[in-house]
Amino acid sequence: MRALLARSCALALLAAPAAQAAPSTFGPVIGSAILCRSQLDNAYFHDYLVSAFGPSYKHEGGAYWFKADGTLWGAQVTDIMISDDTSEVVFVAAVADTTPDKLEESIRNAVGVRHVSMDNSQYPVRASNPGSKIVYFKTKSKIYCAKYKPLPVGSQR
Repeated sequence: MRALLARSCALALLAAPAAQAAPSTFGPVIGSAILCRSQLDNAYFHDYLVSAFGPSYKHEGGAYWFKADGTLWGAQVTDIMISDDTSEVVFVAAVADTTPDKLEESIRNAVGVRHVSMDNSQYPVRASNPGSKIVYFKTKSKIYCAKYKPLPVGSQR
């Protein structure tokens, strides 16, 4: 019985995605994109994340999800998401293991970007001038930059 339990636990650990340590370029590349300070190209960011963390561990909600072991602006990041091609927007997002208030403070202190509450609700969306947003994600925060995809060259609406 004990051997069976140990084997089941070992198999469960193998099935769970393990986060890989973030490369030294993580903050400048992903952090800048999430703060809407760079061009968003989901193919580029998908390739970057696969190279840095291995294959995505899930594909849902119009995004590829990657386990990450890194920090952005002094906040621990657990997941990075990049949009697939099913949506009208391209986005890069991260889940931070802190509250939106603390994440906003970390970003402001690290790079000077402020995220202001958009309303007076219990769980307000916080937005920056460049366009990034911080929202509640269960007991954590999700921060993202989303932009409409540009029209293909030569097309008209």
